[in-house]
Formats: sequence, structure tokens, C-alpha cells
Amino acid sequence: MVDLADIENKTAAPAGADAGERRPLPRWAITLASVVGMLVLWEIFGRQINPVFGSYPSAIAVAFWELLLSGELWSALLESLQPFFVGYGLAIVIGIPVGLVVGRFRTAEAAFGIYITAGYAMPLVALVPLLILWLGLGFKVKVAVVFLMSLFPICINTWLGVTAVPKTLIEVGKSFVAPNFVILRRIILPATLPYIMAGIRLAVGRAVVAMVIAEFFTTISGLGAVIINSANNFDTATMFVPIIILMLMAIGLNSLIGFVERRVAPWQAEIAGRDRE
Repeated sequence: MVDLADIENKTAAPAGADAGERRPLPRWAITLASVVGMLVLWEIFGRQINPVFGSYPSAIAVAFWELLLSGELWSALLESLQPFFVGYGLAIVIGIPVGLVVGRFRTAEAAFGIYITAGYAMPLVALVPLLILWLGLGFKVKVAVVFLMSLFPICINTWLGVTAVPKTLIEVGKSFVAPNFVILRRIILPATLPYIMAGIRLAVGRAVVAMVIAEFFTTISGLGAVIINSANNFDTATMFVPIIILMLMAIGLNSLIGFVERRVAPWQAEIAGRDRE
């Protein structure tokens, strides 16, 4: 006579073993392996290139240590971060309300939507000489360049997020005779948060680029000065140091924004299934 319990135990064991074998690797492990592999390949092939035309990680690390000991790196980084955070912060503070208003009210969209779209597509680098005439060569013009280049991605993403809010949610608010401001704050803003955070993430990269552009075209200072001076001296390893710092800064800010998004909109990760990765 066949024992059904024995059959169930025999069939359950391989299923559990397969589930254990197919467990995906953690994201941090995949990222670490990718970065280590890239650095090893860069080190191997970089040593075969003339130092004038390229560099490799170990030489960049030596140049980084020398800049760190001399204090030049800290002063350059501090000088670059001040206009960056002021301009980027102003873009967030102004861009989100503008995007909410333009997306929520048809009159505001018809009146100002065309300028937001045109501002995003416009080559803002071409305006730098004009901004210099208006604001000079100092701190103000750098803030203005960072602000303008990071404002429009935030506005457009917020605007699109408002238009993507289900109409049924807004009708629920209207059925309770809620005023427009309450609907905007209690219904539309929470539903638009993922779009807002995506716009803030996109604006980080543009703000970093704007910071360097401002330092190239205005008073040569900060990390931009390190890049220009080392390039003029054909010191490629030193030139890569601020470039890599800027890349790491953008990655760090993106991770920070992702952390904030998970705190203020935890339901979005659950809906997308990212909480199980």
C-alpha cells in the first residue's frame, strides 16, 4: 500500500532545494562585482595607454591622495558645493509648486506650460554669457546656472505626475466638498510623489553638469579649476580626480533621494515589488 505522506515528503524536498538554489544574488553584490570588474579592466588596459591620453585607477588614487594632503581638494570641493546646493535647493523649492499648479489648473497649463517645455529643450549653456552680464562672475551666476538647468526636469515630472493622477481620486475629494487646495495637498501631492522624486533624481545630474559649466565659463574655481589646470599641464590622473568625485557625488545624492522616497512614499516600493528585492 502506498503511503501518501512519504510521496509528499519526497516531492517537497526537491522543491525546497530548487527554491534555495534559485535565490537571486543581492543587488549590492552584483553592483560590487560590476565595479570591481570594471576597475580591474581599466587598470590593465589603462597602463598600456600613454599617460597624456589616459590614466588608470592606481594613478588616480595617488593623485587623489596628493590633492587631499595639500588641502586643494577640500577647498575646491567646498567652493563648488556652495552654489550647487543653493541652486539645486531653489530648483526643488520652486519647481515642485510650479509643476503642481500647472498640472492641476487648465488655465495655468495653457499659460505657462509652453514656457516650461521650451525651457527644458533650450540650450541653457548659450545663456551663460548673458547671465554673466546680468549677475557678474561670482557666486550669483553659478547659482543661476545650476538653478535653471535643474528647474525644468522637476517642473515637467511634477506636471506629468499630476496629469497621471486617477480622476476617480479627485472626484472623491470633490464629493466631500473639499476645496482645491485641500485636494492638491491631500490627494494629488501624495499620488504625485513618485514622479516628483524621479524629477529630483534627473535634476541631480543636470545640476552637477551645470556646476562644472558655471566654473568653466565664469570665475575658474572649485573642482572646475582643478580639471582645467591639470588638463593644461597634461596631468591626466589629477584631472580624473574631480571627475570621479562628481560622479560619486551624483550617485550618493541619487541614493539619498531614493532613501527619502522610500520614507515618504513607502507604498510605491510595495506596489512595484521592489521591497522584495
